[in-house]
Amino acid sequence: MVFTTLLAFVGVSVAVVQAAVLKPRVTCPNGSTTANPVCCDFFALRDDLQANLFEGQCGEDVHEVVRLTFHDAIAFSAALKLQGQPAGGGADGSMLVFPDVEPNFAANNGISDSVEALTPFLQRHNTISAGDLIQFAGAVALTNCPGAPRLQFLAGRPNATAPAPDGLIPEPQDSVDKILARMLDGGGFLPADVVALLASHTIARSDHVDPTIQKAPFDSTPFTFDTQVFLEVLLEGIGWPGSPNNIGEALSPLPLTVGADIGEMRLESDFLIARDSRTACTWQGFINEQDEMSSAFAAAMAKLAVIGNDILTLTDCSDVIPIPVPASGKPATYPATKSQADIQQACILPFPSLATDPGATETPIPNCPGGATTC
Repeated sequence: MVFTTLLAFVGVSVAVVQAAVLKPRVTCPNGSTTANPVCCDFFALRDDLQANLFEGQCGEDVHEVVRLTFHDAIAFSAALKLQGQPAGGGADGSMLVFPDVEPNFAANNGISDSVEALTPFLQRHNTISAGDLIQFAGAVALTNCPGAPRLQFLAGRPNATAPAPDGLIPEPQDSVDKILARMLDGGGFLPADVVALLASHTIARSDHVDPTIQKAPFDSTPFTFDTQVFLEVLLEGIGWPGSPNNIGEALSPLPLTVGADIGEMRLESDFLIARDSRTACTWQGFINEQDEMSSAFAAAMAKLAVIGNDILTLTDCSDVIPIPVPASGKPATYPATKSQADIQQACILPFPSLATDPGATETPIPNCPGGATTC
């Protein structure tokens, strides 16, 4: 499947990358080499983030920082800007610059965790803007998740001068029409782009949709960047991982909660987008197509990361981003007890043929990465 809506942007991005490659390499004070001296300060930031925040795991801090990259960047409205109203600055770091404003919006519930986590890094690496820090941290974070792509990172975002207005962040209880309109206004995203961005839900967890449970995963493999979320969102819902009928939550196909191992949560917005005629075939098309999903996600994230910025004023520092942990190679599979009979198919194209994991009962989803008992 070709994601034509991203081709023009990707072409510009490739040109920027190629221009950087042609430049002579420079040696930074720490001995690292890069295409541009502007990038040197990011090596120390990268190492600090990996050692003191992410700790080499696709864990909770990774999930939360990746969420922050989206919430900071999509808070922009082209329509409001044309009207001369406060419109947000896009990927400008306003979440960090004004930590007492945007994190208090209802749609940003819980985002203060990642804001507070990144604030010391902003203070320690004060040559780097808040907007650069958020997008860089998100790109570095993802490299800890097996199967995630290596994202482009462009440096040079100016610091935010004002917070974004409320109402610009899509919420899980929103209709598909409202979400698609918001994404088009916020970043020029078309329906296929929106689905590509939702690949981030393969490593996402929720603490606030259901206030009775914490770290509720959106698929059965929340520490691996794989295509399971696209399969499992299409399974018929049968129960709730915590309390029932929360705003923005749909019935889960894998609701089993055992102690700290929380059952799968399904967002109402994911449920609807997976079944909408404008997005259903893109959604289904990612199932068991790891490379295609990762490439589409990387292209969409490159577009997201520069909302509100002039790409021609930014410097490509993608070579500072670590090489991601490789994918496990495990194909998408039906969780134990599930099969194609449980699929609520909305796309007319043939559904992929998949195996089912062994087991006669639903398998709890681990709370911690790597089989750890505490995290």
